[in-house]
Amino acid sequence: MMLVDSSVWIDYFTGTQNLQTDYLDSALGKQRLCIGDLILTEVLQGFRQDKHFKQAKSLLSALPSYDLLGTKMAHQSANNFRWLRKRGITVRKTADVIIATFCIEHKIPLLSTDRDFKPFVKHMGLIEAGA
Repeated sequence: MMLVDSSVWIDYFTGTQNLQTDYLDSALGKQRLCIGDLILTEVLQGFRQDKHFKQAKSLLSALPSYDLLGTKMAHQSANNFRWLRKRGITVRKTADVIIATFCIEHKIPLLSTDRDFKPFVKHMGLIEAGA
């Protein structure tokens, strides 16, 4: 199973080609993909046209979906953020801390183009999909 971050889904839906969108394209229908509630929100809120929104919603709703936070994950996400900050690394977006922590705790590889995940790969064991 692989969790796909909004950074990749947005690139994919806008037709941006990169290593991650190519990997996603090859994984669709062949590999088990999943999505998180925060990612779903980030992706769907970006669609301007109802037609595209409905198409993306249909595709993404077919994937197994996870609630990424909850109290236990909130505590662990805060711990991970603080651990990195004590080492001089500040992650820009809380959502990325939550996504990375969820993937680390559940040992789910993450496919992303967002640089905020790199410290989690380097220091905390986040598995980088497509690497």
